[in-house]
Amino acid sequence: MQQTSEQNPTFVDRRSNSDGSQPGNERRQFSSSHQTLRPEVIELAEAVDQYKLRHRRRFITFEELYDVMAELGYHR
Repeated sequence: MQQTSEQNPTFVDRRSNSDGSQPGNERRQFSSSHQTLRPEVIELAEAVDQYKLRHRRRFITFEELYDVMAELGYHR
């Protein structure tokens, strides 16, 4: 198999900052839909996002989601 040192001209580096976003910002799970949600859903979404930032997590477990909900005052 022959290797070349040239880059593929159709290669798109998705890690680059070409989309205009600030460096270091992550795409948040709910960020694009906050305007269309009920206030209590927005509060939960923002609390989940803050939890994920605080704990450096991209995804959370159901147990962690329950902990976030409990922090907001949910109880069964």
